[in-house]
Amino acid sequence: QVQLVESGGGLVQPGGSLRLSCAVSGSIANIYSMNWVRQTPGKERELVAAFIADGITVVNDAVKGRFTIARDKGENTLILQGDNLEPEDTGVYYCALCTRFGVWGVSPDDFDYWGQGTQVTVSS
Repeated sequence: QVQLVESGGGLVQPGGSLRLSCAVSGSIANIYSMNWVRQTPGKERELVAAFIADGITVVNDAVKGRFTIARDKGENTLILQGDNLEPEDTGVYYCALCTRFGVWGVSPDDFDYWGQGTQVTVSS
């Protein structure tokens, strides 16, 4: 059984940093993309950053230069490092995997596995 477990969320002051981790357990034959998706208040769900087909990195323009996605293959962990956080970064952050080649989107049907989400609040 595949499980994704996020950790690292919490309260962060504006300008501060966070490091989110997503531990992936279970057997997955092929991973097309590994993603961080967030749901912020009053806005639609959006992609934060992703690895695609193990060779391409995608980062949302809203966080480019502030957020970095990384993968620890040995630990099978997906990481999101965010710096210089803004109140607009507040939301629930989800780790999500897709095993279907070419599938791309942020709706629940676009991913095969989701974590439970971790709350990030940026506030003074």
